[in-house]
Amino acid sequence: MNKTQNIMIIDGKKIAGEIIEKLKSGPAPKKIFAAVLVGENPASISFLKQKEKTAKELGVDFRIYKFPETAKNDELRKETVKIASLKKVGGVIVQLPLPEHLNSQYILNAVPREKDVDVLGERSIGAFYAGRNPVLPPPVGTIKEIIENLKLEIENLRVAIVGLGFLVGRPAAVWLMKKCRELRLLDKGSDLNILKQADLVITATGQAGLIKPGMLKDDAGVIDFGYSMDKNGKIRGDFNVAEIENQKSETKNINFYTPTPGGTGPILTAKIFENFYRLNKE
Repeated sequence: MNKTQNIMIIDGKKIAGEIIEKLKSGPAPKKIFAAVLVGENPASISFLKQKEKTAKELGVDFRIYKFPETAKNDELRKETVKIASLKKVGGVIVQLPLPEHLNSQYILNAVPREKDVDVLGERSIGAFYAGRNPVLPPPVGTIKEIIENLKLEIENLRVAIVGLGFLVGRPAAVWLMKKCRELRLLDKGSDLNILKQADLVITATGQAGLIKPGMLKDDAGVIDFGYSMDKNGKIRGDFNVAEIENQKSETKNINFYTPTPGGTGPILTAKIFENFYRLNKE
């Protein structure tokens, strides 16, 4: 972990590397890890390249099944069912976002629970909410990994989640509900003054620079899942780190934050592969 003004910058690549090394200590599953890609979204292609790289490092047979932007709902669901039904396939992800004309949940539900490494199908989500799913949603696994890595006592933390989407905010809220001291759920339009009371802020709005250091209490930490591109083509998170880097922050004593890129992203990828291994234990 690097330090800026005594603020810890979480090194997601290092943490992800440790997860991958643990996976390497055992045999790789003899199953195919399948990814469904629709269209040519540059961010989706970039994310899949990262997964491809990790798969190569682990010796996992990772295959991308490409479909045109014009694919129809029923057609894509049928093809996803066909891929997921193959005995040699041990895990399936549907790379999001899908084109707007497609019903994402309808497609995600085509992945059976025992192969759902992303925990996004309704059966998997229901089992997770009931505490019965064999693996955690990767964003929840990422939060858990960072908390454990920093040796934070979760039961003593006041946590605020900003952004209540189905990928990060909602599963994180369910997981944290009975674990932390206090939980506040906020969306982009909420009064963010409440962040002054939070020890840990988890954010996933995709609104670059929404959370400014001055909004936070001293010794707060930020886990940032936000991902967007500014007008200069630079990838940015929800947390405005520029104010810290330029030493303009009103709050000098933030405890830690995850940078974007290089923070939660690499850990998320590692957690997806950890889930693949767990679902294919022999």
